[in-house]
Amino acid sequence: MEKKSLLKSITGSREASLVIVLAVLLVIVTILNPAFMTANNILEILKNNSITLILTLGMLCVLLVGGIDISIASTLAFAGMSVGLLIKYRFLSSTFLGFVIAIAIGALCGLIIGVIIGYGKVTPIIATMGGMYIFRAMAYLVGNSQWAGADALGSFKNFALEKFLGLNKVIWVVIVCYVIFFLLLKWTKFGRNIYAVGSNTEAAEISGINVANVKVAVYVIMGTLSGLCGALATSIYASAQPNMQDGKEMDVIAACVIGGVSMSGGRGSVPGALLGALILAVIGKALPLVGIDAIAQNTVKGVLIVAVIILNVITQRTLDRKNLERREM
Repeated sequence: MEKKSLLKSITGSREASLVIVLAVLLVIVTILNPAFMTANNILEILKNNSITLILTLGMLCVLLVGGIDISIASTLAFAGMSVGLLIKYRFLSSTFLGFVIAIAIGALCGLIIGVIIGYGKVTPIIATMGGMYIFRAMAYLVGNSQWAGADALGSFKNFALEKFLGLNKVIWVVIVCYVIFFLLLKWTKFGRNIYAVGSNTEAAEISGINVANVKVAVYVIMGTLSGLCGALATSIYASAQPNMQDGKEMDVIAACVIGGVSMSGGRGSVPGALLGALILAVIGKALPLVGIDAIAQNTVKGVLIVAVIILNVITQRTLDRKNLERREM
């Protein structure tokens, strides 16, 4: 009981430090450009970064079991291209069905990766690297030198333009995903199993947890979210291309690390992942607003990300040490 209370205290402290970092970034950017903190701009940031925000949830689950997935952008492109071309050539007209198909494609890709890792015992970085090349190639093969633009997508692109209860539908998708994953990881047996597998695989097996099944499940979740984001990206950008969101996996992993998710498994939370993704989104949006040219943006972005991670690590170690000292007393 005392150990659980200590862990809860450490997690809460980590998230508090991330809130402070985010607040400081917002204050600095607002001073440099007062137009940044308008409601429309904030909502636009959330919409434009919805892909990263959603994928971060899947990566959180993958990292919690001690894995990693660098195939997510390729899965996204494969699912997005498939749906885009189905719509373009009039095989599909329903927006809802388009999302279902994209999600199904993503889930299948995740299942393949998960089985290779969970039951084939292949190292996650190797398995997902193979998936990255295969699924990206599939996106190009499906496209066959074709792509779907705004005119070809018809009403499908309207999903990202429509509102529900005053909020863009894309933002509602993000909200629903975060509510579901918060409940899943905090209040369900499956969520506890994910943490158990990442904390100590051998102990999890001894306690009766099917480790292979848990690993397969988290990669299916990651694939499902990648498929969902394939459909969302196609709608948001009114375009389906085989190179869409290339390199997005790096932003997603960075968001998780900034959010305090351990790369070795067993530590991380949905609020932390959310804050990490928001910090990354603010950094990305702030750079052009404060007049940094496109060539220098990646360099500055990288330096800021590393600085935030170092600050997060230092803060975390300080908090860990203080909590351990308090426990010994």
